[in-house]
Amino acid sequence: MRVLGLDLGTKTLGVAVSDPQNILATPLKVINYPIGDYAYLIKAVNLIIEEYHITDIALGLPKNMDNTLGEAAKRSMAFADLLQNIAVNIHFVDERLSTVEALNILKATGNKHIKEKNVVDAVAASIILENYLKGRKNEEK
Repeated sequence: MRVLGLDLGTKTLGVAVSDPQNILATPLKVINYPIGDYAYLIKAVNLIIEEYHITDIALGLPKNMDNTLGEAAKRSMAFADLLQNIAVNIHFVDERLSTVEALNILKATGNKHIKEKNVVDAVAASIILENYLKGRKNEEK
């Protein structure tokens, strides 16, 4: 049983997947979609859920720095409502600064594709997933 990490943007969805033991988070892909076409995304996510036997989704919740919920967070919550029709558990993960962290990781590793949004979004999704997995592990202790 695996966990999926999602970083929802206005035109892209960064996707990461855990290993079967739910220890490691690995960037999987970025799905480009027409703005607002969440039906397209739901179909794409459902295929990934089936392929990887996903039981849970860690969805980034982009809070403002003052901990309030802006338009991006409301967009993530609306997307979560649509995901509820897929038989998996949805968990919100505070994703503040995940894109900055992804950029820093890519710079530190000398990645030559740092300016490619697709690479950054997939790494941001893996950071969201990694934070969820760490939090879940801490709760089990």
